Amino acid sequence: MWSIRLSDAQRNALCGLIEAQGVTGPMLTAAREALELARWDDLPDAALPWDRVTELAVAQGIGEADVVWDLACGMPAPARSSSESEGSRASGDRSAP
Repeated sequence: MWSIRLSDAQRNALCGLIEAQGVTGPMLTAAREALELARWDDLPDAALPWDRVTELAVAQGIGEADVVWDLACGMPAPARSSSESEGSRASGDRSAP
């Protein structure tokens, strides 16, 4: 996975290059969506529900990063029952840094 920081002008130029390709397949469409969503990465008030992420990671036996990836890709998170939410509070909440 690559990680870069782009200015708005650079991001717009990349979007323009993708659009100039004409018919785009699923990979270029996904890349364009990622560029559009990237503008929201720097919001200072953005936060993840870390208690829910941790709960899903433990329940599925996967890492928190995988849960975040799944949720970001639109995978619906299963609904919590009231007993599950009480159990997560007892184990301690993890707040976002």
